[in-house]
Amino acid sequence: MRQGQEDDSTAGIPSASRAPSLRIMGERVFASRVLPSAGELVLGRSQSADVRIDDASVSRRHAVIRVGPPLSIEDTGSAHGTQVGSRRLAQGERALIAPGDTIHLGSVVVVVEGPVDLAVPGDGARAASDGAELVIADPATRALHQLVERVAAGSISVLLLGETGVGKEVVAESLHRRSARAGGPFLRINCASLSETLLESELFGHERGAFTGALQAKPGLLEISHGGTVFLDEVGELPPALQARLLRVLEERQVLRVGALKPRPLDVRFVAATNRDLAADVESGRFRRDLFYRLNGVSIEIPPLRERLAEIEALARTFALQAARRAGRPEPSIAPEAIELLVRHPWPGNVRELRNVIERAVLVSSDGAMRPEHLALDTATATAMATAPRVEAIPAGAPELPRDLATLQGEMQALERQELIDALAQCAGNQTQAARLLGISRGTLLTRIEAHDLPRPRKRG
Repeated sequence: MRQGQEDDSTAGIPSASRAPSLRIMGERVFASRVLPSAGELVLGRSQSADVRIDDASVSRRHAVIRVGPPLSIEDTGSAHGTQVGSRRLAQGERALIAPGDTIHLGSVVVVVEGPVDLAVPGDGARAASDGAELVIADPATRALHQLVERVAAGSISVLLLGETGVGKEVVAESLHRRSARAGGPFLRINCASLSETLLESELFGHERGAFTGALQAKPGLLEISHGGTVFLDEVGELPPALQARLLRVLEERQVLRVGALKPRPLDVRFVAATNRDLAADVESGRFRRDLFYRLNGVSIEIPPLRERLAEIEALARTFALQAARRAGRPEPSIAPEAIELLVRHPWPGNVRELRNVIERAVLVSSDGAMRPEHLALDTATATAMATAPRVEAIPAGAPELPRDLATLQGEMQALERQELIDALAQCAGNQTQAARLLGISRGTLLTRIEAHDLPRPRKRG
């Protein structure tokens, strides 16, 4: 059954907790789509595509995903190509894909997300979500999750507050999976990337003949999420017009497809997240007061990673194990000096930044041991720590470091420079999206751009 044919019912929509899904990220689109249990879906720019991606680099009928087992994707003759990982597909070529794989459709990135099981039995338990990890080892985090467990039992809207990269999405999924809606879909929407066109055609759906190219009725993402949870990330970035439309949905609990005369009932729980001070935005008139009250049924503040020091080592070891498995390498050990450097780092990008640092360190550490020089954090600090006398005995005449530090630092700087270039190219020069892709703050991105003497890109319209 094609997903595009499921226009009048949510029956047959698989649970997000059991079925894989696609996360779609581009210059003007950020959405998540749960895959059906079987069949095929056309990905493309056409209005008739099962998964419509409104981006100029995506062909009208760009690729087809076939839901197995196994799960595969086929390029159908796209103009800008389909790339799975580092492999570019030829026209008509199929490639197997799995949870965690990244697919490039032109300049749009599609991430395959796998089924996620959540278990929080006690101290040190980890909740996996989209490759991210939440380690409960700090008293503040333990208290936070006790609150999450209590709030999850109800249906009241929840507002998650915290810096970029602290794990707001992981907490949102935790709320969903601990709730009575755990068997329903979990829809992620990045409000910073939400245009009015996307709101109407993707969120609300449309009836057949509603506009040129609407050859069949299509349910919106909100409608497909009936019985589940809708996660509104970066809700503080919504422009005023979209704030008004969202408020109407929250008040009436109905959605009206484009071209429809009768609204459809909507049974979803809204969980919103922001790194902004929404109360201040309300006072300044930037954010609607009535919408703020609707979203802020319960507010939960997630502390930054620098205030959860007890979790850093466990997170680092978890990320290292995941990265090593993906690279086909044995799990690396982490030297005590590296752990010390990780704990001392301020982590402006929070958990996302930590994960990126560890994944990169796994790739550049060649002898199965992760040391300070592999982390490429603060070069001066890393150098001082790496060259400091060791506690353990060192044979006389032996070099203090197994590799030439200056050479390694040069390699790391070249690697970081290329990462910046690739991220900016992938995001068409959008610095905010590039920072999000790298798991760092926009300020950190700009600092690194200047440090590597890269030109400040202009966003392409």
